[in-house]
Amino acid sequence: MSDNHILVTDGLSKDFLGFTAVDNVTLKVKTGDIHALIGPNGAGKTTVFNLLTKVHQPTRGSMTYDGRDITRAKPAQIARMGMVRSFQISAVFPHMTALENVRVSLQRELGTSFHFWRSEKSLKVLDERAMELLTMVGLERYAGTEVHEMAYGRKRALEIATTLAQDPKLMLLDEPTQGMGREDVQRITELIREVAKSRTVLMVEHNLGVVSALCDRITVLQRGAILTEGTYEEVSSDPRVKEAYMGRAA
Repeated sequence: MSDNHILVTDGLSKDFLGFTAVDNVTLKVKTGDIHALIGPNGAGKTTVFNLLTKVHQPTRGSMTYDGRDITRAKPAQIARMGMVRSFQISAVFPHMTALENVRVSLQRELGTSFHFWRSEKSLKVLDERAMELLTMVGLERYAGTEVHEMAYGRKRALEIATTLAQDPKLMLLDEPTQGMGREDVQRITELIREVAKSRTVLMVEHNLGVVSALCDRITVLQRGAILTEGTYEEVSSDPRVKEAYMGRAA
């Protein structure tokens, strides 16, 4: 493996009851890049993410992260190694405040992960860092707001803050702008660009405007296999990509 690739998969495949959802995917994510996985619905993008984060074990193939073989690693090991995922559906606690959500993600720094019975006072030392992260994603005004009262775009920004709280080397973002209006899409796009200055990002994204604005490299999946990859200009001009998205050659 080249030293400048933080994540490499080799022949990654996943079968479900005889159906091949991911078929011989060899992927190389360069350290420091924003790399997108795109493709039509059912192309296998989320299944690839599930394999990377060990929701599923691969049927065949191998995975290397940061120079280490993670093919049979456990989900918690992956997270501790610095590969952290945000989900397509917002995964924050709705009846906690924004600050409390970020603070929960920071708890592992104290060695109190999952110790919800600990005194709130013992978590106060995390407030300063939690506020820094909220400020980074533009939510400092909402620190005391319960999440269920926040607009959808702000919930997604909060999820990025909770992901950053785990100090990832590689952030996996699953449809970060899904369901957003134009203003929120622009805000999240700028946020991803900012946080990617000091880490690698691998993202699944349907919005090709976001992909073209952000991504250094793009891998196109179709029916579980890699169709092509390259820069946005290269893949967007490929007639096979146009056919995959539009159902016909353009």
